Amino acid sequence: MAVDGAATAPDDLIELGRIISAYGVRGWVKIQPHSAQGTVLRAAPVWWLVAPVAPLAKPGAPVPHKVKQVRPQGSTVVADLEGVGERDLAESLRGYTVLVSRQHFPKAQTDEYYWVDLVGCQVFGAEGLLGVVHEVVDNGAHALLKVHRQQAQDAAEPLALLDAKGKPQEILVPFVAAHVQHVDIAARRIDTDWPADF
Repeated sequence: MAVDGAATAPDDLIELGRIISAYGVRGWVKIQPHSAQGTVLRAAPVWWLVAPVAPLAKPGAPVPHKVKQVRPQGSTVVADLEGVGERDLAESLRGYTVLVSRQHFPKAQTDEYYWVDLVGCQVFGAEGLLGVVHEVVDNGAHALLKVHRQQAQDAAEPLALLDAKGKPQEILVPFVAAHVQHVDIAARRIDTDWPADF
């Protein structure tokens, strides 16, 4: 079923989707990509699959599968994976996550960024440090940076700001040119004019 039974997973795997069902009678799988385009999924020659796990259990090791054929199918992606030639076997992969090595990502164009690269960047506004990007979400019109609020401290790690229930305080920053002045992935820094109290 796998490319190499003893293959070691690369350190740069990124989760890009989930197998939602079998497709057709020849053992293809249908994937719901996390991105609307699914372009990296369609370009990668090898997918690493991870079995679903019960809560509090450790995930299994990723298993590589060569991609024989792949194409978009509406909002999903369908693929013929090496070693999965029967519908029953394809159906048994339902719920598996699909990961791809970062090396297969096409180079981003100028002023374009992969969401995975934005996560973990510190966000600075006119008041100084606003926080760190925890997640990037799509609201249909544009991307939003979900920023966990932090407060800078002299010569110390920033202090996470919590709400009354002990959860991280969050702000949503529109990831659009009107409000994001500068992104420096290498320095892990994003500059914005979005107010901290909005």
